[in-house]
Amino acid sequence: MPRPSAPARLTRGAAAIVTAVVVAGVAGVGVSGSAAGAAASDAAGSDAAGRAAASFGDLSGRGWIWPVSGFRVVAPYVQPAHRYAPGHRGIDVEPADAAVVAPADGVIAFAGTVADRAIVTIDHGDGLVTTLEPVASELLAGTVVRRGEVVGVVSLGGHAPAGAMHFGVRLDGEYINPLLLLGGIPRAVLLPCCGGSGGS
Repeated sequence: MPRPSAPARLTRGAAAIVTAVVVAGVAGVGVSGSAAGAAASDAAGSDAAGRAAASFGDLSGRGWIWPVSGFRVVAPYVQPAHRYAPGHRGIDVEPADAAVVAPADGVIAFAGTVADRAIVTIDHGDGLVTTLEPVASELLAGTVVRRGEVVGVVSLGGHAPAGAMHFGVRLDGEYINPLLLLGGIPRAVLLPCCGGSGGS
């Protein structure tokens, strides 16, 4: 069943480009078609993730789970200003257990090494794709996995600190904040520190 399309609107990025072109025209400054086109493409990319997520409505009801347990977040998701801008297109987590599970049902799209890191990519259908790295896996592309099923173990490599894992999600090709599917970060549980009894 086709998804309803998001209502058309002029985003801030697109509005800024229109304003710049109009001002340039009034001032007599030439704006080449290629430059304007590239700027418009970047502006479109800046809001593509938001539009894609909006077209699905509330993603948190899809029953996704965190791919690791007993973790702490070491780097949050940071939405880039546009498709090629700096940002952090996922969440880096440091788990207590090296085992990594599928956050939702899907099919292994890729499991192997790219550059210096092991990567597992899971296609969940509906345009949702998970990337987990560095994660070493013995699964083959095409393997069907179920939510909570172990797909690999945290390894070394990539930009994440040693012992940490990067968790990225794309929706229709655009990176989105994984928290949209997870409903937030689990509540922290305080544990006794340093083997002491807790008294002073």
